Amino acid sequence: MYELPLLKLLLNRGIYQDYRQYLNQDEFPNELRPVLQSIDKWFKYEENEPTVEDIAAITFARGVADKHKEYLKGVFTSIASTEAVESAKQLLERFKQENVCKELSLAAYEASLGKRPMDKVIEIAGRLTAGNQIEEVTYVTDDIGEIIDKHIRTPGLRWRLNCLNRSLGSLRKGDFGFVFARPETGKTTFLSSEATFMAEQLSDEQGPILWFNNEEAGEDVKFRNYLSALGASKDQVIKHVDRAREAYKKKVKDKILIYDSAAISKQTVESLVEREKPSLIIFDQIDKIKGFSADRRDLELGACYQWARELAKEFSPVIGVCQADGTAEGVRFLHMIHVAEAKTAKQAEADWILGIGKTHEQGFEFSRFLNICKNKLTGDLDSDPAARHGQFMVLIKPEIGRYEDIE
Repeated sequence: MYELPLLKLLLNRGIYQDYRQYLNQDEFPNELRPVLQSIDKWFKYEENEPTVEDIAAITFARGVADKHKEYLKGVFTSIASTEAVESAKQLLERFKQENVCKELSLAAYEASLGKRPMDKVIEIAGRLTAGNQIEEVTYVTDDIGEIIDKHIRTPGLRWRLNCLNRSLGSLRKGDFGFVFARPETGKTTFLSSEATFMAEQLSDEQGPILWFNNEEAGEDVKFRNYLSALGASKDQVIKHVDRAREAYKKKVKDKILIYDSAAISKQTVESLVEREKPSLIIFDQIDKIKGFSADRRDLELGACYQWARELAKEFSPVIGVCQADGTAEGVRFLHMIHVAEAKTAKQAEADWILGIGKTHEQGFEFSRFLNICKNKLTGDLDSDPAARHGQFMVLIKPEIGRYEDIE
């Protein structure tokens, strides 16, 4: 089987960069295509070279049908023990030459008609004898002024709650975090309060907030968005429907798109994110996204959270919502140990984690207790280093769909 030595060779970054573009995954058996896709994913996000174990972990984390698991385990064992034989290297070179020759023949024909410059033909011909070169590489800048301007002075998406601006600072592309709380604490109200405020900050040219809802009815969430955006009660919105519609459109500008389904898959998410190019992605609830598998539930969720982090890195900041376990009932300030169905896999993937606590004590029915359990964000100019892992008491006003600071 020539495919296994080829896959072994592709674990080398130089070989991958030189030859991957000339390999058509359709030439691989269906069962091996996930392996090739996992190698692609590795080199898309990582700088070092992977081991066979790394690629195996990605492949199984992305989801593999039960009937293929044992086969793929054997494949990875074979890849680990196989030698990257000379014939496989020659095969890669042949694939490259065949593809370049096809491109060269088309370019030469178009040049003969005056439709393409000759220097392009010469450039393509040069690939037959020279290693393929990366046309453009962008590394992280060494200019600290540029870094400060881009990631501190220039705000991202700011929070309605000023305590979160002081602690976390803006949300920017690459940031992934999640909110967790017990049922009936106000998780969706928190999302609505913050998302409507963030939508007001988006320009016409920026993508929308893409909200994946698999909890309560989508229309209920949208109605709550009206309350949150306008700071109005249900009775006020019902009494002044036309005014509410006009005011909501002026504030939110059609920038919150809610995809509502009881069964949302990672494939659906990827398709919609690719189409909408969002400025913020919200999952309510993230643990219910389908398409991941692992030997344990916490590892399966860890794979889901790793995938969410990758979405944040490629597209926009991501906010997930999940449950706190039973030990969090009645606790004011929640900690990472209260995250449901998790050991460390979920928490490890997040840049920030916010626990929302609620007490059953009389007189605190509308008090909520925020604890910044994890914070790796850079923050803004007005962020307070002393509040990076702060604890805050705030008010929930469900009648208008908002959380408010207590000054």
